[in-house]
Parts: sequence; C-alpha cells; structure tokens
Amino acid sequence: MQQYFSLSISTLFYETSITCIIVLLVSIGLLFLWIKWSSHHQNNKNLPPGSMGWPYVGETLQLYTDQNPDTFFSTRKSRYGKIFKTHILGCPCVVVSSSPEATRLVLVNQAGLFKPTYPPSKERLIGPEAIFFHQGDYHSKLKKLVQATFLPLSIKELIPAIERIVLHILSSWNHNSTVNTLDEMKKLTMDVAILSVFGECSYIDTKTIKQLYHRLDQGYNSMPLDLPGTQFRQSMKARKQLNENLRREIERRRENNYKGGGGGLLGVMLSSKDKDHHKLSFTDSQIADNIIGVIFAARDTTASVMTWILKYLHDNEELLHAVTREQEGIRGEIVKEERKLTWEDTKKMPLTCRVIQETLRAASVLSFTFREAVEDVEFEGYLIPKGWKVLPLFRSIHHSADFFPQPEKFDPSRFEVPPGPNTFIPFGNGVHSCPGNELAKLEILILIHHLTITYRWKIVGNEDGIHYGPFPVPKGGLPIRVIPMEPDKNGHTNPL
Repeated sequence: MQQYFSLSISTLFYETSITCIIVLLVSIGLLFLWIKWSSHHQNNKNLPPGSMGWPYVGETLQLYTDQNPDTFFSTRKSRYGKIFKTHILGCPCVVVSSSPEATRLVLVNQAGLFKPTYPPSKERLIGPEAIFFHQGDYHSKLKKLVQATFLPLSIKELIPAIERIVLHILSSWNHNSTVNTLDEMKKLTMDVAILSVFGECSYIDTKTIKQLYHRLDQGYNSMPLDLPGTQFRQSMKARKQLNENLRREIERRRENNYKGGGGGLLGVMLSSKDKDHHKLSFTDSQIADNIIGVIFAARDTTASVMTWILKYLHDNEELLHAVTREQEGIRGEIVKEERKLTWEDTKKMPLTCRVIQETLRAASVLSFTFREAVEDVEFEGYLIPKGWKVLPLFRSIHHSADFFPQPEKFDPSRFEVPPGPNTFIPFGNGVHSCPGNELAKLEILILIHHLTITYRWKIVGNEDGIHYGPFPVPKGGLPIRVIPMEPDKNGHTNPL
C-alpha cells in the first residue's frame, strides 16, 4: 500500500511538472510572438488608438467578467474615439461604433473586405465547416438549405410541436412555486433547437445530446488552450462525443434512405438536390458542424430575450395587462372555433410583436458580432490589418438617443413607426444575418400567448441588476414566483 501510494504521488508530481513545463514554454513562446507582433504593428501609425492589454490574454478578462460590457466599450470609446483597437480571446480586434452606416458597411460587406468569423474557441467547438465561418459557393449552398428549414412556410408546420413544448414547460410550474426564468427558458429553447435540427423524432437520445452540449457550451468563451485541466479541453472532449452521437444518427438515416421520421435541418441536408436534381452531398463533419451551429444560435440568445420579456412585462403592469387582453382575444377565437393556435393567430399580435422588438433593442442581448479583414482595409482613416477581427457594436446604436429617444425607457410604442435604416439590427445584416430569426419570434409569441393567459409572476428577492456571462440577463436568472390564473365570466383572467 505504501509503495502504491508513493508511486501515485510520484506519478502525480511527474504529470504536474510536465504540465507546468508545457504551460511555461507556451507562455514564453506566446510572449515572444506578442513582442514581435506588437513591435511590428506599433510602428504603423494608421492603426486605431487603443490598448492591446496583456500578452495573449489581451483585455479578455476585462470584457468577459461580471462587469457591464457597456462600461468596457464606453470607457474606451470616450478615451480613444468611436473606432478603437483591443485584444479579445486571443484575437487583435477593431471595435466599430461610429454610425449605422459604418456598421452596415462591415456587415453587408458588398466589397468582400470582411468575412464572418468567431474567436478560435467558438470556431473549434462549433466546427469550422459551420455556415457562420464561410462565404462564397459553400455558404450560398448552405444558406439555401438553412432558409428552407427556417422560412415561414416550413416553421409554421412546427407550431403544434412548439406549443406542446411550451405547455410542457409551463405545466411544470407548480402552484405558487418559484422557478429560475433563465433556466426554464434554456430548457424551452434547447427543445425547440433540437426540434428544428432533427424534426419530430422519438428515437433520438436527446438527453445525452443535451448533456454533451451543456459541457461543450462551457468552453465557448474560454481561452483556446487545449491543455490538461482547462475548460477548453473538457469542452473539446464533449465535442468529440457529440460528434459520435451525431455520426450514428446520420448513418442510421442514410441506411433507412432518410425515411422513418426524418425532418429538420438534418433531413434537409441529407435529402436536398441542386437545380439539376442532383443530390447534394455533405460529409458527416459538415452536417455535424452545422447542426451544432444551429443549436448554438438558437439557444442562449433566445432564452435571454425571453427572460428579459418577463422582466419588462413584470415591471410594466399596464403593458402586461394590454398584452394579456390581446392574447385573450385570440384565445377566445381559438376556444370558440375549437382549434389550436395557428400561424394566422400569430399575425394578430401587433402589440406583442412590438414588445419583442423593444426587448431586442433595450436588452441588446447580442451586443456585437465578429468579422475578419480578408486583406488590409482602410476604414474611416484607419488601417485594419489583414486577419484582425472587426466588432460592429449593435448595442451602441440601439441605445443611442439619436435614433431612439429616451433609450433607457422601455417603450414598445416607438416601433409603431419603423426604425431608421440600419438602426435596428438585432439579427445582424447582410447575407450573414441570422436565418433563424422567424423561428425565434415564433416561439416567443407562442410562449407569451400561453404565459399571459395562464400565469402572473412576481420577482423573488431584492437582487436587481444585470449579470453578463456573456449575454446580459437579469441577475440570478430572474427567479420568479408564479401564480396561476383563472378566467372570469367575461373570459378575462385573474390571479387565483
């Protein structure tokens, strides 16, 4: 026993020493590269002003902490101007917050100067062959298939399934129980994301897929260091296991000639044909990367928006009553005609739609996105070197009094008039705008419909403020106590 113990200690000491040596060598190498890179670019006087922070780490820790990212960007904006440089997640970046036109120039990218990208950690975990990271023929081919999955003609067929998911979530909220809103919304959006990529398939092991994706998700905003003990390595292991699960499902569908309950994006990618009726061929890795990419795009951002909607409706009682009356009117028609919620019903929710728009503006869950310069670019008098990331700031536009008077006020009525060009871009712009925005709106409308006619809710505790991790959400995930509703003789709902 003593010999075994001594051997274990020796082994542990050896492994720890090796890891420390590797980390030290990597750090020295990165420091050398940083000094070489920094001295080269500091000599270029046309770079935007700004700070690159610490070697390799840059200013990542300042941005991806619990502080308000508005503070991170506004501090540097006041110090350096509307265009400045920084260094985030291992990438040199230029932040653009100068105007809607400048943001559009980067996003629409008609001159082909910028390509879509993410930091290395996200790109490796999602997969390099996902639609986000490409342009040209491959992107065009994928976009047609993704649009075929998420256009209104397709997603309207998902309404009964989405409604079942919503009702299942709401039914788990027991009388006067306390729930964590963000956690519940993540369950909902994850189920809808799986529905959208796999279709209505009862045989898929969704429990395992959810568990693996949760482990993968932890590494999205980590430094891309594939070393023992790092979060990134743990997430990469989960990614490999998820790959194997997806490969088995792809193989099963191919063996069944895509029959037996297919559907979703996976079904579309396996069975689509080109204009000459030749079957399109995708590798397993291309399919897996795009499935994971869609889940990534469909889950956390939409869940965060839903959480904010509950917060804003809770804090604006008159608005909540007005939305409830709108939904009760639709519910009355459904009951009278003895049917379920339809696509046409969702088109009779103008106030609810404005609440969603104002939430997208006020919360600005996606504060910025990433592009990459494909060559040296001169931009508003500055040089953006080839390979640098470019971050257009949506949040600064959405919170500008020049475009949205009293931007701190939650006011859905501002959307009774269409916003100015390029001033409201919660889903991006150009060919790389979010293709799933209609699905996101649909599931939010279905949630609000059933939520407002079923429950009232009270925020639990006195903790106010915002948590950034990295998407902004109410602190604590917005814990609420739910109170069931009962219809009165006029069909209106009142708390029990």
